[in-house]
Amino acid sequence: MTTAKDLFIIAMDPERSVGQGDLSLALAGAELIDLIGAGAVDLDGDRIVPGAAATPDDRLMREAASGLTRQAPYERIDDWLWRRGTDLSSTYQAALEQDGELTRKRSGRSPFGSERMEPVDTPAHRSAVDRGKEEPVLAALASVMGIDGERSDGADDADDDVEPGLDDEAVTTVVAAVHDAVMELEAVRQRRSIEKAAFANVWRGP
Repeated sequence: MTTAKDLFIIAMDPERSVGQGDLSLALAGAELIDLIGAGAVDLDGDRIVPGAAATPDDRLMREAASGLTRQAPYERIDDWLWRRGTDLSSTYQAALEQDGELTRKRSGRSPFGSERMEPVDTPAHRSAVDRGKEEPVLAALASVMGIDGERSDGADDADDDVEPGLDDEAVTTVVAAVHDAVMELEAVRQRRSIEKAAFANVWRGP
């Protein structure tokens, strides 16, 4: 399983609640980290520089690799996260459901209750959970989304959120970029909530 698939399975734990936008950004970061690990890309500052034309075995990783910008000036990490991350959580949900790693369950006893996706107890699921506990990269990405730790709401604490256990500069750079993107998304949510509340007050009147 790829880092992104393991991350998705961890995020689907029924005891957790992760925003789809946050998850999509983190999945894009996980893909980039795996591409770095495979030697398919390298980083030049905040730019993603394609390396050897590797062909990953995983279908979604092949899609990610095929979408790389291969001409200078190369794509910035944050631009990659927003572009590749668009609806990426839905893409992974469909793929993992097709692979039998996710199942649909209804809440409560009513057959008309709302559906939600839950991971199936498979060897891949157990491996993902174990990896999330032991591997700093996966733990760091999960932490950015608020899983197994308090997510910071301030840029000054960004270094704490990328996990000091990471020992690869490129990976640390990617995790930090994911953190910044998730914080930016949260700021947009808050701004829209304030604007919506202000608009409602105008219509409500004194």
